Amino acid sequence: MSAFDKSKMPSRHVTLGPERAPHRSYYYAMGLTEEEINQPLIGVATAWNEAAPCNIALSRQAQAVKKGVKAEKGTPREFTTITVTDGIAMGHAGMKASLVSRDVIADSVELTMRGHCYDGLVALAGCDKSLPGMMMAMARLNVPSVFMYGGSILPGRFRGQDVTVQSVFEAVGAHSAGNMSDEDLHELECVACPSAGACGGQFTANTMACVSEAIGIALPGSAGAPAPYETRDEYAVASGEAVMNLLKLNLRPRDIMTRKAFENAATVVAASGGSTNAGLHLPAMAHECGIEFDLHDVAEIFKRTPYIADLKPGGKYVAKDMFEIGGVPVLMKTLLDGGFLHGDCITVTGKTIAENLAGVTFPTDQDVIYPTSNPITKTGGVVGLRGNLAPEGAIVKVAGMQTLKFRGTAICFDCEEDAFAAVEKRQYKAGDVFVIRYEGPKGGPGMREMLSTTAALYGQGLSDQVALITDGRFSGATRGFCVGHVGPEAAVGGPIALLKDGDVIEIDAVNGTINHELGDAEVEVRRKAWKPRGHDFNSGAIWKYAQTVGSAEKGAVTHPGAKAETHVYADL
Repeated sequence: MSAFDKSKMPSRHVTLGPERAPHRSYYYAMGLTEEEINQPLIGVATAWNEAAPCNIALSRQAQAVKKGVKAEKGTPREFTTITVTDGIAMGHAGMKASLVSRDVIADSVELTMRGHCYDGLVALAGCDKSLPGMMMAMARLNVPSVFMYGGSILPGRFRGQDVTVQSVFEAVGAHSAGNMSDEDLHELECVACPSAGACGGQFTANTMACVSEAIGIALPGSAGAPAPYETRDEYAVASGEAVMNLLKLNLRPRDIMTRKAFENAATVVAASGGSTNAGLHLPAMAHECGIEFDLHDVAEIFKRTPYIADLKPGGKYVAKDMFEIGGVPVLMKTLLDGGFLHGDCITVTGKTIAENLAGVTFPTDQDVIYPTSNPITKTGGVVGLRGNLAPEGAIVKVAGMQTLKFRGTAICFDCEEDAFAAVEKRQYKAGDVFVIRYEGPKGGPGMREMLSTTAALYGQGLSDQVALITDGRFSGATRGFCVGHVGPEAAVGGPIALLKDGDVIEIDAVNGTINHELGDAEVEVRRKAWKPRGHDFNSGAIWKYAQTVGSAEKGAVTHPGAKAETHVYADL
């Protein structure tokens, strides 16, 4: 007999009573015993595939999770979902599929769990959109759940320096400027990514991995170890055990992912100089919980949080370096002691943040993480902006930047490819503001990242003399004065659609403003002349996404969220 009361769990619909004999026959066909059928059924979801190194280790880690579930008298059922890996999708039309994949991941995990009536969930993710996608599914389903990151890639070595895939993107710009030979570029590309795992800097994957610990949905310390380390398997076993404990406690994601937990998550993003994409994913995750937490709420927390982790792309170190000095728990302990975290938030350990961090001490013989009393900068590494060019807001990563104000003249492009071509041909000058529009959630469709363009600018050595604004997104690896998520987007007639070459734009990341200098009368003339644009995605998944997706301000979500629910899957 199971120690759990199956009569109150979703899996009763496929395992209990004489009318479920056909369902049980399928389980017998897969080698399950009667005892295993009578135990809670736990979904073990991974984003494993052979698309990129980010996800290649997840299948191995899933087997370790299943051991943990079995050890605590649960029956694991493994399944996979898609991913679109940004490093492969970057710089071409494939990137239009990236943000769409976040919601497809959440939808597919939801449908698998619903269709098979699983009682709990352990989800493993590696590359950028799979992390928020999995966490969104956990909140939506609200069954006891544990998240686990697949781990970061080991740093490459090139001419005595640590390098990442960001280094290769930037080398393309150096090569186009004649500052790197074909041979050197080839040598770099061959050594930059030496193992399994997601990008090693504080790009989107590692940012959202830090979020998983900060928000309490992952085991403390689980975000840090690089993918090849056997430590990851130990965390995987422990995650499998933890989900069974949550089932006993009936402790669910929405009990953990509270408003204060989202504030903790945003704090850790800012303190670590994390990806601007967190400004999109945190609101989307909150939406699944029925919590109002938009880009402006995130930005308010960024504004009051010190930047203390010296991580790439703005700093010196990679995820492995932070892991070796104690990982995310050290970062969180520092913030907690400084009064920047809510220590009373419950986590998947069944304990609070403060209880989890009680035994953590700050190592003084390192400079990866600074104390809050002596931060790298007094405000966070990511800043929210608002003004007549972005009434719904925008976001910029300032970690590592020296110049936080920029005034220049617009050069306008209606897609990323045209902007990249202009950079390659060096058809710009100091003082220009690149405007890349019709790349928003609806207009792209899919809100592409612009790393190829921003990295090429950096590689040409002029990224500090120009700025770039877009209604699309930036990679977590982007650096320079690059403003994303400008809303309303061009496709719905936002102010960015009305700009012309030569218009003056002022960006102020100190005061959080972004404005054009057009008069009201000129804006009105241009608005009357503006016409909506079409795009080439008029069927299929990307068309479907464009019909339902909302603004970046609210997380680019595609359904009404928890506020519209009349029932939750967990209470099926």
